[in-house]
Amino acid sequence: IYPCYKFFREDSIMKGYTSETIRNVALVGHGGCGKTTFLESALLATGVIDRLGKVEDGNTVSDYDKMEIEKGFSINTSIVPVEWKDSKINFIDTPGYFDFIGEVNAALRASEAAVILVDAGAGIQVGTEQAWKACERYKMPRFIVINKRDKDEFDFYKTFNKLKAKFGETLIPFSWPLTAEIDEELKEAIAMTDDLLMEKYFNGDDFSDEEIKKGLVKGISEGGIVPVCSSAFSLGHGIEGLLDLLVTYVPTPLQHGAYKGFNDNNEQVEKMCVVDATPSAFVFKTIVDPFVGKISIMKVVTGKLTSGMEILNERTGKTEKLGKLFFLRGKEQQELNYAEAGDIVAVAKLQHTVSGDTLCDKNDIIRYLPLDYPSPSLYVAIEAVDKKDEDKIFSGLTRLREEDPSFVVERNDETHQTLLGGQGEMQLNIVMAKLKDRFGVEVKTVPQKIAYRETIKGTSDVQGKHKKQSGGAGQYGDVHIRFSPSQEEFEFSEELFGGSIPKNYVPAVEKGLKESMEKGPLAGCKVVNIKAVLYDGSYHDVDSNEMAFKIAASLAFKKGIAEAKPCLLEPVMRLEIIVPDDYVGDVMGDMNKRRGKILGMEPLAEGGQKLMAEAPQAELFDYAIVLRSMTQARGNFSMHFERYEEVPAQIAQKIIAAHQAEQEK
Repeated sequence: IYPCYKFFREDSIMKGYTSETIRNVALVGHGGCGKTTFLESALLATGVIDRLGKVEDGNTVSDYDKMEIEKGFSINTSIVPVEWKDSKINFIDTPGYFDFIGEVNAALRASEAAVILVDAGAGIQVGTEQAWKACERYKMPRFIVINKRDKDEFDFYKTFNKLKAKFGETLIPFSWPLTAEIDEELKEAIAMTDDLLMEKYFNGDDFSDEEIKKGLVKGISEGGIVPVCSSAFSLGHGIEGLLDLLVTYVPTPLQHGAYKGFNDNNEQVEKMCVVDATPSAFVFKTIVDPFVGKISIMKVVTGKLTSGMEILNERTGKTEKLGKLFFLRGKEQQELNYAEAGDIVAVAKLQHTVSGDTLCDKNDIIRYLPLDYPSPSLYVAIEAVDKKDEDKIFSGLTRLREEDPSFVVERNDETHQTLLGGQGEMQLNIVMAKLKDRFGVEVKTVPQKIAYRETIKGTSDVQGKHKKQSGGAGQYGDVHIRFSPSQEEFEFSEELFGGSIPKNYVPAVEKGLKESMEKGPLAGCKVVNIKAVLYDGSYHDVDSNEMAFKIAASLAFKKGIAEAKPCLLEPVMRLEIIVPDDYVGDVMGDMNKRRGKILGMEPLAEGGQKLMAEAPQAELFDYAIVLRSMTQARGNFSMHFERYEEVPAQIAQKIIAAHQAEQEK
């Protein structure tokens, strides 16, 4: 059922690699563009496997998780090292679907370059755009590969021109091997990287092979050149050429820019990737396996990690002892004694370490920047199918969050619901499936409740009297209270005179009112923005006590709120919606249907519009799904609570009626 981690085959065991011979490359792009197939072809070409696995057959090296085999697409980042011409390329295979953008961001943090794969038949897809944007955000050197050139509709220059129109002039057609007789467009791009090369170019002189290589390395590293080539990986075409390109032109880890972070005084510091330094690493991926336990995958930034080493977890302040280090290739592992700066290595069973943590020397503390996970845009309410499993839900989800920190679990204290938040339905459905599969806890989604509020718009002046006589000591409490609206959540004061109520009973009255505010008379919601003035009452020398006055206050509260024009309030959310220009009209029209309003709009430098809007939370539960559908997944949004507003009368009547019906059950 679960991936059974095993050692590399004897004939495919890797030798040790030094920092300058390592390349870390993220594979990104839309789902189905051929990332996993490329890895299969690369492993076949380098003799690691003897038969090409297929995604649809569930037998590929990188898609080994049970869920991935069932679904037929990647849902986890996986590491697949490939040895090529005395170098090791650590490929980080990422999911292509937008629900898993957090996995892509983490993979790019651990890479020195990215390969964006494009389906020749489909062209530019939303996953292509997202991959490009992610590379831009991380200033990542990148290569574009137009895959599946065996398709009938393949036209390299047609697809290339669309890519260039979308992503800019840095895209250059590329073929391998290169010679001094290169394309004019490529020659001009190389000339732009160096003043001497520019002068030579204007003089009409040819570049030497060494000058071409030097210019390309610099241009690709700085983002001024993005090579675009083609392939048909399922047929084995283009594999060796791409591996050559990557070994030749991807910056080594030692050429990566400074890694930013903070020291133990919270001062900004930078670390260069070097071997001759104290050890440090950041964990960018965690695998939770029921049999093996937790596997932490990390990028070594400085120094060396060795088996048995003690190293500090900066976040927890606790020391971890590293067990056996190993390389992962899909689910296979190969033990090793040490890993140098720039390499990617896995360690099992770390006690206090999760994704995003920094491991470092206790005498040279650093906290590298956190992993970049987008805020959840879709929430669903869940509950256990079997009530006995409720305690297991949180422990299971906590374990799964170690593996995927991009989803969140929240407990709403007012609605008493457990909320699961993430990027979309696919991600949340997979989380729930894993919960059942790995931890035996089955959950179901239920309608999400709104944390409505109740308040008053008018004033009232009421008496609350509690009198009980049942033999022996009785109970007696009598209060007169004025209620009115307030800007504060709750205001209480007393204007008693002449000893109508002893002062020692006043706190009981206030407490009785506060407790009553937890459940309002309209729909059982929390009551807010109330001012209560206790101005009169009476007491009994024998029968009065604190409990009697608490009860009297609650009676006054129910009566007073009912007579002071009570109303329901609903949470209103503030949204920032990013959409391409073509969809602005549809998005604005949809927002109006949701009782929302557009507050403003501003154009974005990279294209598209940012809309600022407000809408009631009750109308937004499905917004992530609808916006994705409406914009072909090109729109996104962020949302936060803004304020409470009165619910329109017609809607309020339905909410109150539903509450009353539930109470009568």
